Amino acid sequence: MSDRPGLFALIAEDWRANGRDWTRPGFRALAVHRFGVWRMGVPQPLRAPLSILYRHLFRRCRNIYGIELPYSVVVGRHVVIEHQGGIVVHGATVIGDRCILRQNCTLGIKRMDALADAPILHEGVELGAGAVVLGRVHLGKGAKIGANAVVLSDVPPGAFALGVPATIRAGR
Repeated sequence: MSDRPGLFALIAEDWRANGRDWTRPGFRALAVHRFGVWRMGVPQPLRAPLSILYRHLFRRCRNIYGIELPYSVVVGRHVVIEHQGGIVVHGATVIGDRCILRQNCTLGIKRMDALADAPILHEGVELGAGAVVLGRVHLGKGAKIGANAVVLSDVPPGAFALGVPATIRAGR
């Protein structure tokens, strides 16, 4: 038996992490993501209608809230998506536990010939508003990315990345 919590347990965790407010767009996007991951474990004859429902919910989150979080993204526990709008996450991205993403963040690839080279956010990473992280970049545990920073290289644990292109500063 798996030690990973089920769909409803994960959604309940996300609800608590997002201020116990089911109307927050970030919570709703995470719930749709969790549903999308869960439906992939359902046997094929039953998966088709669930996939149709998932696609509808995914497009709704993308088009209404501006949060694009495909089911192929690996999302840890207690993740918070602050504020809606302009959040794009590439499908090969990994987001660790207790990360915070703010509005207008982009987690993507650098080149079309390297589709799997997406960012990896370790535990406790915080992205400021408008942050852009491109390529196979590791953001270490507790790293903080400043508003509108463009990160193209690894950020060590506990460090700050600020500016365009981002420069690394030691954490406090």
